Amino acid sequence: MAVRLNRNSILVYSRQERLLRIGLVLGLVIGIVIGSVATVGVSVAAEPVEAPRLKWQWGGCFADWCETGWYSSPAVADLDGDGRPEVIASGYSVFSLDGPTGALEWRVAAGKDRGVPFQRNEWRTYPGIILSDLDNDGQLEIVTGHDGGFISVYDHRGFFKPGWPQRPTTYEIFGLVAYDLDNDNRLEIIATADVRDPINTWVYEPDGTLRPGWPQWVGGDDYAYGTFNDNVAVGDVDGDGRGDIVVPSDINNIVAYHDDGRQLAANSIFRVPVWGLVNHWEDYSVEINGGGRCSTSAPRWQRTVGNFERGAAVIADVDGDGITEVVSSGEIYDCAVTERRPSMYEGIYIFNADRSRFNRGGYDWRSPPLDTGAPLSEDFDVIRHIRPNPVVVDLDGDGEREILYPTFDGRLHAFWLDKTEHYNWPFVVTLPAEDGFRFASEPVVADLNADGHPEVIFTSWPEARSNLVGHLFILDYQGNLLHRIQLPPSWSTRPPDNWNGGLAAPTLANIDADTELEALINSAHSGVLAYDLPGTANAHILWGTGRANYQRNAAVLNLNGLNDLTTHLPVILRAH
Repeated sequence: MAVRLNRNSILVYSRQERLLRIGLVLGLVIGIVIGSVATVGVSVAAEPVEAPRLKWQWGGCFADWCETGWYSSPAVADLDGDGRPEVIASGYSVFSLDGPTGALEWRVAAGKDRGVPFQRNEWRTYPGIILSDLDNDGQLEIVTGHDGGFISVYDHRGFFKPGWPQRPTTYEIFGLVAYDLDNDNRLEIIATADVRDPINTWVYEPDGTLRPGWPQWVGGDDYAYGTFNDNVAVGDVDGDGRGDIVVPSDINNIVAYHDDGRQLAANSIFRVPVWGLVNHWEDYSVEINGGGRCSTSAPRWQRTVGNFERGAAVIADVDGDGITEVVSSGEIYDCAVTERRPSMYEGIYIFNADRSRFNRGGYDWRSPPLDTGAPLSEDFDVIRHIRPNPVVVDLDGDGEREILYPTFDGRLHAFWLDKTEHYNWPFVVTLPAEDGFRFASEPVVADLNADGHPEVIFTSWPEARSNLVGHLFILDYQGNLLHRIQLPPSWSTRPPDNWNGGLAAPTLANIDADTELEALINSAHSGVLAYDLPGTANAHILWGTGRANYQRNAAVLNLNGLNDLTTHLPVILRAH
């Protein structure tokens, strides 16, 4: 059994041993901890990657309709110790499904638990389901965030833990992370929301009390605003051994906090002292000098500015030198345009711990990739919005990490550190003969057939009309299409629900103990879907669910030079 953990998870292995002694058996949770990735990039004889096969659908649906599934990825574990993993998912209500069959086990409304009868509500679930042992009691907790500002922490049976739920705002919770910020072996809960206020981040202790110093914002009102994606990433950015919180915010800024709420210092090249006060401009010299000119008479380089309203951060060591960087997506627009400022393209950026732009080892990201693709649409009524969540993994096995992210140009991009897209990247999601166009979800990455090269798995969704459907894709590491499987139709043939797709990143897990993985999809209008992935008994997972793992902290950290994911779960893995 191969278990490799980073500093945020150093006590998990001993907890796993304790849980084994008391008889708690977790499911084979995949996409949280890598089994073994030492062979990734080394070609070995293997069978071809087989096509996914639909195992069950309509998971969590009612008798004659389904809740809308948004951007929330499911989580998997054997919560009740019966040897059958559960799938925890949410569109609006939170529900537990039997892994092998998809049958409903229990359901609660957002902000409620199993202690009250279920009543339908309108509070949707945006962030992925968190599944982790928050308070170090040897039991898993379920953490969810919803519209209306509700944050809920449930025990493994679906009942509230003491001190929960909390409601720090009446606006929607978009970002949700569990992370041990201060190394006390208890996970704090970090939440962000689409507030109309510069205070957009809260940190709670496992018992539901606000962490001292939170919420906090020190700076002008125009430097932070709401978050409109699961933007937040949490990990050790500055190398002090404690967790840092990185929050791309509407409009032009990325705020970065220490665990006590103090902001991370910015490099002295800037005219401001901390991350959150640095305005992001396309041109680095303009950024350093404090801003450009929002005038139609100004050249482009002086008036193109960033917007992180939907941008998302990842914390990773991109070049394998042991120094952590921050990767973030963010739109670029022309600030000289006074009406509705349309986006020009979705950019991708690499920052050092002091907010300066990455420039090391021959890779200069002071000037990022430009004009990556204009939007096909930014109209929610035409097609649901893209979420450009970066995925940072080593695709080609050279020890350096590539950056994948979907954009509103209808493509899935993959940038190497030389700022170019190799092989057949980017991948165009929509076929030429198809009706309309489609967007891609955040991908997951795994070497499915153990041949030393990872595959890229994601879903798509179509325009919101005419009974159109999206697909489940599997690409090879070079961006070549291996499989494209049409998703089931919507439960409805009438607008606005007469389309189907997958907005959320899939989750890779073994839900039936047959040694092979399944892909779990929280579809838009046909409930949770489960697809068998034949031939994956020896798969190696690099990024197995939305925002990397069930803590949803979007961090990829090195341990002994290997490509490890963070977790704080007492997980039983497949033997290798």
